[in-house]
Amino acid sequence: MAGHESAHAFAANQGVNLLGRSASSYLRSARHQPVEWHPWGEEAFARAQAEDKPILLDIGAVWCHWCHVMDRESYENAELAAILNEHFVAIKVDRDERPDVDARYQAAVSAISGQGGWPLTAFLTSTGHPYFGGTYFPADDRYGRPGFKRVLLTMAEVWRNRREEALESASSVMAAVEQNEGFSGRGGDLSLALVEKIVESILKQFDARNGGFGSQPKFPHPGAIDLLIEAATRTGNAKAREAVITTLTRMSKGGVYDQLAGGFHRYSVDERWVVPHFEKMLYDNTELLRNYVHAYQSFVQPEFAHVAKEIVGWFDGTMTDRERGGFYGSQDADIDLDDDGDYFTWTKAEAQAVLTPGEWAVASRYWDIGDLGDMHHNPQKNVLHVRFNVGDVAKEAGITLEEAVARLSTARAKLLEARQLRPTPFIDRTMYTSWNAMAVTAYLEAARVLRLDKVREFALKTLDRLLVQAWDGASDLAHVIAYPDDPDAQRPHERVEGNLDDYAFTVHACVDAWLGTGKIAYYKSAMTLAGAMVERFFDRTAGAFVDTPLDRKDNAKLGALTARRKPLQDSPTPAGNPTAASALLRLEALSGKQEFREIAEDTLSSFAGIVEHFGLYGGSYALALTRLRLDPVQVVVVGRGAEASELEALATARFAVNKTVIRLGARQLTQTTPEMLPEALAETLIHVPHPEGAKAWALVCRGRTCLPPVISQNQLLEALDVKI
Repeated sequence: MAGHESAHAFAANQGVNLLGRSASSYLRSARHQPVEWHPWGEEAFARAQAEDKPILLDIGAVWCHWCHVMDRESYENAELAAILNEHFVAIKVDRDERPDVDARYQAAVSAISGQGGWPLTAFLTSTGHPYFGGTYFPADDRYGRPGFKRVLLTMAEVWRNRREEALESASSVMAAVEQNEGFSGRGGDLSLALVEKIVESILKQFDARNGGFGSQPKFPHPGAIDLLIEAATRTGNAKAREAVITTLTRMSKGGVYDQLAGGFHRYSVDERWVVPHFEKMLYDNTELLRNYVHAYQSFVQPEFAHVAKEIVGWFDGTMTDRERGGFYGSQDADIDLDDDGDYFTWTKAEAQAVLTPGEWAVASRYWDIGDLGDMHHNPQKNVLHVRFNVGDVAKEAGITLEEAVARLSTARAKLLEARQLRPTPFIDRTMYTSWNAMAVTAYLEAARVLRLDKVREFALKTLDRLLVQAWDGASDLAHVIAYPDDPDAQRPHERVEGNLDDYAFTVHACVDAWLGTGKIAYYKSAMTLAGAMVERFFDRTAGAFVDTPLDRKDNAKLGALTARRKPLQDSPTPAGNPTAASALLRLEALSGKQEFREIAEDTLSSFAGIVEHFGLYGGSYALALTRLRLDPVQVVVVGRGAEASELEALATARFAVNKTVIRLGARQLTQTTPEMLPEALAETLIHVPHPEGAKAWALVCRGRTCLPPVISQNQLLEALDVKI
């Protein structure tokens, strides 16, 4: 007890609670609050048990508007803080930094209240098991919600006088978490018919009028969109094609897309994609970048390539460490709590002050800027969104299409320049391993399809930094590459252990880097990490992968971390199990390591009996199952120069989840050894006759069967003329 008292006394004397020593941007933002916050860890739980107090757990994120509202209303309120400090031990968690903690308590609060989200407010026993919870609580009774003061006093009274009731509730909640998060559904048909069921389930929710799925609010569903692209190209599913084109077109014309700087906001509050929640997340934009690249590959619509390049432009200009490599986690929606997207929105007067009359005539119609805007808090504020076709705008203005496009271009530049003079929403410069790996994959795919060499170079710089700073070269991968104030992440006392997503997405990034460079070191890193992923996360007894290491020390399994989770549904990022299965299948095709395929199949079998009910949230699973059931198609392009680039571009056309395009130099084949190429690929290429005198040639293999090498584009088209 004396140690706790002295620690708190010291913090109080400095006017800073224990979050002052945290690296997380979100936690540090609460360091001056009068609440005696603890970060998640042994110290907080030890204090709760020593003092026989329940725990108040707050989970939020730096980009979360309502988290900051609750901070201001309740946690910065001296009266409420005093009640909280007297009756509870308070723990604050950054959901981006600790997704393992967040996932379990989200499941628990959903079991209690029927809903989750942020801020997550949970009341726990002294051992960390939840007996009550919710999301945002106002300081006083309003919005149909009980006031936080009343909730605090009630939950403290329950712990004092109705302890058995609290413990019984906590026990039943933990049982529900164990059952609901440890998905089990063997016995289903592990076939392409199951993929079709998931596709049809998604298409039933398609909004043909506005694009997207369901009604308001509307979220992007990148896994579902990629699955529909795959279905459209592989089976000719016209409804899937229509759903993809309509959704991606409407989203990119909506206010959910930043019409000036590029990049997507988190989601739209309306079904027409007009008014967004304005925060921008790294993971949303990496996966949407891939959607637009894949759609351009498959449907060859220039607008999709244009949007993809704008997303890259936003990343490059706002969300990246250009010098050292790496992608930042998020950009806030607001400047402060009295703001609601004001940085991104415009009144008519604000826009007119920046533009010439000619520019205004075009821009105001194109982006629907008027006296009556879109924002409830300020009806004069307009969210820029494309309402009319630029050709119609030109005709209405009595000018040529070329002149309208030119005016829009100058208007966009002026509005963006003016916007940059405004106070800029906070950017969380924390670099998370899984999200950076996702960004590496997205950048490498965009670089290959859109011929963007600098994009490729930055992806490799980022991956190299990840592999140096977050990985020990063997089995230990961290969840955080770097914190904003600590770019070298030299905080061993705060190091967050990597989760399944970190390993699985980094394996994919390494495979993509091998495909993009031919450097065997990336392939070897992928193999080492995949082996560690299997060893640390694969449940050999019950099947499938858990999200936290099976060998995690007991003292790290505080509270609900004792519950095993086997992530299946895409929410909001691609789910860990299908992502891991896909990574293993990609490596099996290159290495010939049969165990990887067996583990991937076992993983997908674990959920085959239930996954069709997940619909929109089962896209990644269906893509992994497609990869399992179709023979891998490998297109190896050998050579340098324009001829090789043309063959590579042709091979890359049309997205297919089971297709891999590999670019190698002729020297790599003349010096072929097991050390220079993946094992199965080396074995294949050794036995292939190389065309004499050809500057470039291509080899198409399906499964373990290869066609004769081809040297012309027509020959390659013929070789690829089987549905991939």
